[in-house]
Amino acid sequence: MNARCLVSRPMMPPASVAAAVVEMPDAELVRAAVAGDTAAFETLYRRHVARVHGAVLRLAGYDHGRAEELVQEAFVTAWRKLASFRHHSAFGTWMYRLAVNTALMALRAHASDPVTDLDTDALQEPAQTPFCPAESRELEQAIATLPPRARAVLVLHDVEGWRHDDIAAELDIATGTSKAQLHRARALMRRALGETT
Repeated sequence: MNARCLVSRPMMPPASVAAAVVEMPDAELVRAAVAGDTAAFETLYRRHVARVHGAVLRLAGYDHGRAEELVQEAFVTAWRKLASFRHHSAFGTWMYRLAVNTALMALRAHASDPVTDLDTDALQEPAQTPFCPAESRELEQAIATLPPRARAVLVLHDVEGWRHDDIAAELDIATGTSKAQLHRARALMRRALGETT
């Protein structure tokens, strides 16, 4: 079976099967998907793609095309590794971590900034935030201009809520370096947003 097809085209199981699958908890869906039930995997995809995409999009500097590729790659990897999922954590946590790792590996593989031509018109309207759409757009643009490692630390720490120890382990840097990168990222954000203090 072509794993890319699982996440790139809609699958249409019979309505009764689809309704039953949608109601299943993630753990049962994982077991069904491991047994070859593509409708179960599609349900997992639909349940978790928004959170995964949000994190990957920010890590990719709001490069929508790159984020889409990384999300696809993450779900293809998930399909291939699903049998190794041990249910020690929730599937959503496992999937999120796998997607973030995919994005971080892509960052490490590119020595230069992965954002080449940021299409500012392609920035999505923000979800519910304390900022108006214009402010959110400005924040997204500022995040997108950060150097890759500084952006990764800022997104993981300030947006995703990771601790510096976890960020350092994931990026293979010292904890102090993670803190320094966060300080640098915040300073660059203030400058990009025109703040003087």
